[in-house]
Amino acid sequence: MLGIRLPVRHKSRDDAEKPFWISFSDLMSALMVLFLVAMTVALLAVTHETSKIEQEKVQRDKEIEQLLKRIREVTKDFPGVAVRGRSVDFGPRALFDTNSNKLTKEQSQLLRGVVPKVLEIIRDPLGEKWLKRVVVEGFADQRGTYMHNLNLSIQRSERVLCVLLVPSADATQLTDQDRLLIREHFLVGGSSFNSLKESLDESRRIELKLEFLDIGEHRSAPRDLPLDHDPRCPID
Repeated sequence: MLGIRLPVRHKSRDDAEKPFWISFSDLMSALMVLFLVAMTVALLAVTHETSKIEQEKVQRDKEIEQLLKRIREVTKDFPGVAVRGRSVDFGPRALFDTNSNKLTKEQSQLLRGVVPKVLEIIRDPLGEKWLKRVVVEGFADQRGTYMHNLNLSIQRSERVLCVLLVPSADATQLTDQDRLLIREHFLVGGSSFNSLKESLDESRRIELKLEFLDIGEHRSAPRDLPLDHDPRCPID
């Protein structure tokens, strides 16, 4: 008996050529979409962070201006003393004689009167938050050599700190708490005929330059050291 031959079924050409993986062009398109999504998310994150930093800067400047405004208010009780920019300028009330680092009794009393008022503001929350240090700037006029005047201006700054820190029988002597705060935050600076005024006399002056912390910056921890009780100023 002859067998019956069944017809052989051939795969169609379409079935053989159907790809199992997606095409290369589709793969690149998908990767491009993923890349664009990732970039969009990254840009949004950067924009948000930049906006946050700008807001913090605006808030910092606003709070520092509040501090300066309060200092301007307290200096009104001392005619001749003024806040210029971020410095307390003692103007004609604390000028030095030519080639001298000495202050008169009245000038010393003025310093002991103004500085505690500034310290009260430094102690409040905004002062604690932003004040970095106070640089005591002594100035010299343009006469004399640069190095001589630089040394003289530094001595004038040191004289101010002596007036504030060295114990005195004066009734306007600062408290121990005030002196500790000055020791931690006040530094000596000197300017040899920099920022000259219109006259020689006005150039031989004193300024307290207020420096503030940047965002994220912190002051170093205070030193646990006793106060000096030596009544002598080292530059005498």
